[in-house]
Amino acid sequence: MRKIACLGIFTADLLGRPIDQLPPRGRLGLVEEMSLHIGGCASNTGIDLRKMGIDTAVLGKVGRDGLGDFVVNVLERHGLDTRGLARDDTVGTSASMVLVGADGERTFLHYLGGNARYFETDVNWDVIDECGILHVAGALVMPQFDGDPMARTLKEAKKRGKITSLDTVWDATGKWMKTLAPCLPWTDYFEPSLSEAQEITGMQNPKDVAKALRDAGVKTVVLKLGEKGCYIQGRDIELESPAFSVPVVDGTGSGDAFDAGFLAGLMLGWDMERTAKFANAAGAFSVMALGATGGLKPLEAIESFIAAGGLIRE
Repeated sequence: MRKIACLGIFTADLLGRPIDQLPPRGRLGLVEEMSLHIGGCASNTGIDLRKMGIDTAVLGKVGRDGLGDFVVNVLERHGLDTRGLARDDTVGTSASMVLVGADGERTFLHYLGGNARYFETDVNWDVIDECGILHVAGALVMPQFDGDPMARTLKEAKKRGKITSLDTVWDATGKWMKTLAPCLPWTDYFEPSLSEAQEITGMQNPKDVAKALRDAGVKTVVLKLGEKGCYIQGRDIELESPAFSVPVVDGTGSGDAFDAGFLAGLMLGWDMERTAKFANAAGAFSVMALGATGGLKPLEAIESFIAAGGLIRE
């Protein structure tokens, strides 16, 4: 079985709770908990794939600093190939301060760091050549790589015989299709959330959204519908796959978990119906635990969950 390459954003997240107000300027306040976590779409998807037992490499940029060391160490502890992670002396590692209130509401302070300084020239093709799938995770928040550089990378991956996959995050700049348009003709599978895809296309109905994205060049559109599951449209396929009904603890990273499940199905050669169901199940495992990657299980456990009709077997 060949590897999957996850290229995109990586962050270090410092989480404190409970924080309902900041202390007066220049004063000290105390919190009950403070912890450091790894985050970012490419990181989350890569770790989830490794938890499923899929050999995975990651590509992106972190600083040559303590937070960068933390990110690399966590990824390697999970068994990921980190040769594609560029280290930069001139920029810090992307990081967020996450202020969690007593009611669970989160407020973020974010530093773009290395994610904003990832260039086309940073792409490690020796790593990608070892992989069967290139998944770009975090489009629209990589300003030096978004648009034409990303399109050229996807095109080159296609030239080298790779399956290409793309996912986005919310575009605060509002450029959406202007940034993505060059990339879509070189994208085999595009897995945005419905809300993101609606912004990209200006359409509302999932069928219309998917058709607009296919008209823009995407081969197969995979829309994440949250609690409604997913909708898939391609040249020879159209299907809806319902979500599993599970108790929701934390939705952080559930979209990345879905992507990991979908990529696993592609790598294993499953048909699209089985792949969609597995992706929904991976998303379900994600929301049942705290953290972006805390809920994912080995592939066999997820398949047992599906076979049991969505019941957890201890």
